[in-house]
Amino acid sequence: MRIASLLPSATEIVCALGLENELVAVTHECDYPDSVRDKPVLTRSVLSGASSGAEVDRHIRELVHEGSSIYALDAPLLEALRPDLILTQELCEVCAVSYPIVERAVRRLGSSPQLVSLEPETIEDVFENIRVVGRLAGRSAIAERVCDSLRRRVAAVEQRVAGRPRRRVVCLEWVDPPFNCGHWTPELVTIAGGDERLGVARRPAHAIDWQQVIDADPEVVVVMACGFSLERSLREVETAGGRFEALRAQIWVVDGNAFFSRPGPRLVDSVEIMAGILHPGAVDAPHPSAARRLGLVA
Repeated sequence: MRIASLLPSATEIVCALGLENELVAVTHECDYPDSVRDKPVLTRSVLSGASSGAEVDRHIRELVHEGSSIYALDAPLLEALRPDLILTQELCEVCAVSYPIVERAVRRLGSSPQLVSLEPETIEDVFENIRVVGRLAGRSAIAERVCDSLRRRVAAVEQRVAGRPRRRVVCLEWVDPPFNCGHWTPELVTIAGGDERLGVARRPAHAIDWQQVIDADPEVVVVMACGFSLERSLREVETAGGRFEALRAQIWVVDGNAFFSRPGPRLVDSVEIMAGILHPGAVDAPHPSAARRLGLVA
C-alpha cells in the first residue's frame, strides 16, 4: 500500500504500525521519526516573514478571514506519487492543508485513492485512529498491540497520581494573544492529576484575556504553544515577560509541537510529561528537552 500523510500525527501513527516503507509522502512539518524527513514533501506554509507569535496569529487570522488555507498542497506531486491511501483532517483549519483543497486534488487524480479524515478529540479517539489506519493497511493486530501498550502507560500514570490532591492548572496553547487549551488537552490534565481551569474539552482553543488566567488562580501554568518547539516557546514567554512573573504559580514550558499538539501515539508521552510536572513525587520529572520550569512559586 502507498500511503500519503498530510498530518504529522498521522505520519507517527503510520510509523508506529511499522508502515514507514509504505509511506510515500509527508508534510513539511513531519519530523518524527527523524527518518521521515527524507520522504517527498507535499506541503508548504504560505506564512512569510512572521517572526513572533503575535505576527503568526495576525497572519493566520487574515488568511482564515479571507477563506484561505495557511498551507499549500503540491497537487502535481501527489498525482505523480499515486497513493492508495491519503490521511488528512478537518478538525482544525490551521493544523493542516484545508480539507476542501485536498478533496479537490483527489478528484483530479487519475487513480482513486481512499481519502480518510482523522478527527480525534479525546485520547480514546486517538486509539481508534490507530486502529482505523491499521485496519485500512492490513495491520489490525499490530494496531491493537500498539493501543494496548499505550493504554497500559496511561493506566500506570493514573495509578501513580491516584489519591493525590489535584493541582489547579492553566494550559496555554498560545502566548500572544493567550489561548486556552481545548480538544484532548483538558482530558490529559485530568489523567495526569490536574484540574484544568480554563480549557474546554472537545472544543477548539480560543483567545482569552490575561485577567482570566489571573482569576483562575492556577498553581501551575503550562505553555504548550501549538506548532512551536520548546526553544521557540521559551522565547515567546521571555518576550511576554512580566505577565508570567506576576503569577503566583509554577511556570512550565513544554514542546507543544512534538507532544501536546499532535494527536498521535506521543499523546501518551504528553500525559507522562504533564504528570511529571504536576506530581514529581509520583512520576518522573520530564526531561529538559521536553519541558522546562521557569521561576518559583512566590
